[in-house]
Amino acid sequence: MAFSVASSPAAVHGSSMSSAFEQPRAAQFGAFQPFDRPHVPPAAVGFSRRRCAVKALNAEPKRNDSIVPSAATLFAPEVVEKVEVEDYEKLAEELQNASPLEIMDKALEKFGNDIAIAFSGAEDVALIEYAHLTGRPFRVFSLDTGRLNPETYKCFDEVEKRYGIRIEYMFPDAAEVQALVRSKGLFSFYEDGHQECCRVRKVRPLRRALKGLRAWITGQRKDQSPGTRSEIPIVQVDPVFEGLDGGIGSLVKWNPVANVKSTDIWNFLRAMDVPVNSLHAQGYVSIGCEPCTRPVLPGQHEREGRWWWEDAKAKECGLHKGNIKEENLNGNGNAVHANGSATIPDLFTTQNVITLSRPGIENLLKLENRKESWLVVLYAPWCQFCQAMEGSYVELAEKLAGSGLKVAKFKADEEEKAFAQQELQLGSFPTILFFPKHSSRPIKYPSEKRDVDSLMAFVNALQ
Repeated sequence: MAFSVASSPAAVHGSSMSSAFEQPRAAQFGAFQPFDRPHVPPAAVGFSRRRCAVKALNAEPKRNDSIVPSAATLFAPEVVEKVEVEDYEKLAEELQNASPLEIMDKALEKFGNDIAIAFSGAEDVALIEYAHLTGRPFRVFSLDTGRLNPETYKCFDEVEKRYGIRIEYMFPDAAEVQALVRSKGLFSFYEDGHQECCRVRKVRPLRRALKGLRAWITGQRKDQSPGTRSEIPIVQVDPVFEGLDGGIGSLVKWNPVANVKSTDIWNFLRAMDVPVNSLHAQGYVSIGCEPCTRPVLPGQHEREGRWWWEDAKAKECGLHKGNIKEENLNGNGNAVHANGSATIPDLFTTQNVITLSRPGIENLLKLENRKESWLVVLYAPWCQFCQAMEGSYVELAEKLAGSGLKVAKFKADEEEKAFAQQELQLGSFPTILFFPKHSSRPIKYPSEKRDVDSLMAFVNALQ
């Protein structure tokens, strides 16, 4: 994923803003280009405000080098500006049924130059189109991790030309990247997880970018990752990052498309003829860095194209940590809230799929001459990728009913995960195993294709 900051040309409509804006010069890398117009402070938010011009994303506060204070400074009484506190939870409720265009307009109206759109070079280009349609000036920023696809850079260029903006790219610290690569190599994330690399290449540059803003706009949607993003609000005080004034509560986060489905986003992009990343036409849905992104296949959730070698719960890079939904699981594999109410039911609940216990799967492992072959899925109920294949696996079980091949499931998360990793070749969820009649060792399904035809071909090849 890449995020960057740009200023749009002043497209202003209505009698309330009659002055013309000049086209800004191309932004320098690492500097936030201000508009050539007087700064109009946005509506008051729930934190202190400074009277200052818009700062660069990575600019340090200006310092008064004078060591001799004036008399007025010494004796003038301190004037405390009374700031109205904004209730963003209430505002989020009021905007719950608003359109993305209405939400975008509200965000840009409220924060003016102190807000920017986070753009990754994927379908979140819809945010830029919505901002353009409001007729208000807007800014865009992106993170260039140094590992993006060439198609993503081309998309950036097309977007800049379409909207007449200059995206400002935030880069990782060169010394940190050098230290990471020299000590662990270019592809260490395949071995010990992606979090360290994402922290260096994405999270820290984002933190620097947000320090120059009072609000930011993201393309997060609830349906992107039902297990972790299902409770994204329309607007919120950012629970993780700090803004221009520093401290907790100094940054507001807007999610205008939180309630919009992926299909509706794409209908909008096509209707408006918006330039999109050409990787989408190659099967990519969620697009990030080149080594960690791949196309998704039929039956797969869009996030399965990211960090595919890790468990579903690890498929977040840390940019939206404050919106990740944490859940506990009860003994039946159902997610529970603090009051104990279950929210995620078990999967593959059909009479044609046998539920194996720990002793049951252990006995199956020990048998060298089985009467029937077995197909077993190792799963976790909270895993969106297991949820995505539920329909195809249940259909497969129906087709194989009475064929002499047993179709089963084993819940391999929580206390069973270590056992499954050691004895059942569990890498990530879901893992599918075939237990032949005359062999003790199960055969792991090697493909990411989990449609009925692909699974049936696997079974038929081994029977």
